[in-house]
Amino acid sequence: MTRTIRSPLHRGAAAAAALTALLAAGCAGGDTTTEPDEETTASTAEDVPHGYVEGAEETAEQQTRLLLADPATGEAGVLDLISEEFHPLTSTDGVTALTGDGRFAHLHSAEGTTLVDTGAWTTDHGDHVHHYRAAVREFGELPAEGPVEVRADAGVLVATADDGTASVLPRRPLEEHDASELPEAEPLDGRFAAPVVPFREHLVALDAAGAEPTVTFLTRDGGEHERWDTTCAEPLGDAVTRRGVVLGCVDKALLVTEADGEFAVEEIPYPEGTDPADRAESFHHRSGSNALAALAGREAVWFLDVTEREWRRIATGPVVATTTAGEEGPLLALSDDGTLTSYDVTDGSPLASTADPLTGPQPADGDLPAPLIEITASRAYVNDAASGTVFEIDHADDLRVARSFDAGPVPALMVETGR
Repeated sequence: MTRTIRSPLHRGAAAAAALTALLAAGCAGGDTTTEPDEETTASTAEDVPHGYVEGAEETAEQQTRLLLADPATGEAGVLDLISEEFHPLTSTDGVTALTGDGRFAHLHSAEGTTLVDTGAWTTDHGDHVHHYRAAVREFGELPAEGPVEVRADAGVLVATADDGTASVLPRRPLEEHDASELPEAEPLDGRFAAPVVPFREHLVALDAAGAEPTVTFLTRDGGEHERWDTTCAEPLGDAVTRRGVVLGCVDKALLVTEADGEFAVEEIPYPEGTDPADRAESFHHRSGSNALAALAGREAVWFLDVTEREWRRIATGPVVATTTAGEEGPLLALSDDGTLTSYDVTDGSPLASTADPLTGPQPADGDLPAPLIEITASRAYVNDAASGTVFEIDHADDLRVARSFDAGPVPALMVETGR
């Protein structure tokens, strides 16, 4: 096994100033996700890179971090993959799942959901991006009783509870470097059959009021903007791609798009003859891509090409985790014996496999959560709770193991941030 260490990206003051000035100049007149205060002068605004938050450092590369947690002990923390330093968090008893939105991570338990700022993020403007790093910060529990699903964009976080209620929190107050408390949440009217997803200054929801959930668009303050007749039976799974929002239904996926202020909803039915038991239950992908991967039962995976509006079923054999690097990249699948294999998404042929298993056989009693694959443009990360190791894989180099990490808690749960 080889080990390669990337150099830390802390720059000297002069280099950082030069980089900031260069990137700010390159963004002049571009789209912004954070508007300056009215008191801010135009000249000052031009000196501040888009997406900058006071107290953060802009860097030349993505600042990938992993939030790791052990449900058995409540231990959790953030592993910085640039510096290889580990930042422990306050013990979180009963954590059962981790999710994230690229910067903020959500620690879910039966009692509620705790928010953590992992201190790494990317501001994407389409033709260029900005990367930032800052200190890790812990917030409290989101204002909801019991578990919630969290979906977010640059403007808001939306928490949807198991009972179908939902509330909206503004994101900007959370991003301030001295913030330590959650902003006030505003409840949404109605009941929803799936997590409410922020998209293009609106909210995409599946209204649960009728016999079957129907697609509804809400304003950010919860008012109804538009209602469609399109239904989504037994909704499960969602993802945001560059093309739009994908919602999983029992017999199809729905693709929600927007152009010039007009929303559209397209159906992408499963191939004829698909067993409902093999439907996608959750989607996995590289942030910013237009392709999704999902388990298709126990011995295959789905590749959903959002651009082509096409499902492809790839026979993999027994598999426990999957993801994809995008339309032009490989699909990755982790077999139940711990072997990671990459597949050509055009014809489903295998491209490469790891020489040795990365994870041990999964226990039949289900004591350990199934391993995950998190992916960036150049790397994939696989967690093995049995050995306490996270593997970094170069998915463009025959699945070469680039590094391995054993810092922090047993990595039974994992989520990647910095994107």
